[in-house]
Amino acid sequence: MPGFINIPDTAHYWLTNARIPRCLLSHDVTLEPIPALQAFPHQEELVAVDVEVLGGKIAAIRPIGGIADSPTGLDRGDTPTVDLGQGLVWPCFVDMHTHLDKGHIWPRCPNPDATFAGALETVQQDHGNWQHDELYQRMEFGLKCSYAHGTQAIRTHLDSFGPLGETNFKVFDELRRQWSDRLILQAVCLVSLDYFLTPEADPLAQLVAESGGVLGGVAFMNDDLVPQLDQVFTLAKRYGLELDFHADESLDPDDITLRYVAEAALRHDFQAAITCGHCCSLSVQAPDVVEQTLTLVKAAHIGIVSLPMCNLYLQDRQPEHTPRYRGVTLLHELHQRGISVALASDNCRDPFYAYGDHDGLDVFKQSVRIGHLDRPFDHWPTSLTSRPAQMMGLDNLGTLGPGTPANLICFKARTFNELVAREQGDRVVIRQGHPIDTTLPDYQELDILF
Repeated sequence: MPGFINIPDTAHYWLTNARIPRCLLSHDVTLEPIPALQAFPHQEELVAVDVEVLGGKIAAIRPIGGIADSPTGLDRGDTPTVDLGQGLVWPCFVDMHTHLDKGHIWPRCPNPDATFAGALETVQQDHGNWQHDELYQRMEFGLKCSYAHGTQAIRTHLDSFGPLGETNFKVFDELRRQWSDRLILQAVCLVSLDYFLTPEADPLAQLVAESGGVLGGVAFMNDDLVPQLDQVFTLAKRYGLELDFHADESLDPDDITLRYVAEAALRHDFQAAITCGHCCSLSVQAPDVVEQTLTLVKAAHIGIVSLPMCNLYLQDRQPEHTPRYRGVTLLHELHQRGISVALASDNCRDPFYAYGDHDGLDVFKQSVRIGHLDRPFDHWPTSLTSRPAQMMGLDNLGTLGPGTPANLICFKARTFNELVAREQGDRVVIRQGHPIDTTLPDYQELDILF
């Protein structure tokens, strides 16, 4: 589908009559929100601006009419302008929790009962199909979708048991080089934490370090959880690695692995970044239990990434039973405690989540509905942009201001309500100042694999 506007493929132009969520502006841009949009309970803090793009970066963001005050000194009379008709402009998405290696295997192995246990078993049975070329084609299909939808950086977890880990990281490294001019890619090893008490632990940490990756795994409650975590933290410090855990992906109130991770971080005086994903069991725990855990998480400087769509799909699923629980972590409470919270897409068309298309906007829209992130919208757009960028160590991404990369998504929607209410298939994606082809790959590309 063609975009709703035509962006000139030139080095210098203006996007005029645009709106940007104030939370997405860099700190050096101080503009007041549109007064008329603040008279309602949802408090849409949008600023009305003209944006100057020059040499692949944003040269200026000024109040509407600011084109006359351009600081570039160029001949403004000859500079192309594009009227966005009050359409929204966002920085490109940062999707910090995905599983590209599992993506799009649903046609071959759907989840038999749509439960978490069914997903685990089905994926393990499918591992035998994960050969180099097969993995490459599926993972690249996911990258094509992400790029077309407007994503600029991705962190993916890679199943890493035994030889599969070497294959997965090899394919990932090839894709990272191939896509280096379009996407920033990070990889996290994914094993259950008992793997770190085996002789394979150190070679895995070495593989991750050599690939510039992140050390990670799935934390389950068990009698050896403390020594498992101690070994993970020891290896991370030895090889200078950050950490990213799957934690408490259940509705069992006795699952408190997030607390164990926080205690281990404090015990090891761990200074590198730590991320924990899912943390669903917080939503069914008693207030005093939650309070104890969040106090430790805050002290350990752990960032949380929530995966609302996948968790909603799997959690509380029982035959002929309407789900009572959303399976989503305590988004509002985490933010209120000053704990960084990101949103991400997680699985895509595999046994853990049957749907999805690697679209950051879909993640935002579904999260707004699932987590009630709309009264007000306030800071929540940063959960798909600047916040995950900071958690991934990509501090130059996710905000808009003079000098930042002109990696933009232009929407016809003029307000958050319009953005969430209607599909935005005619969005325009700009990378380094230039419009890209947003045509999505055809599912037929994958038919040969099935």
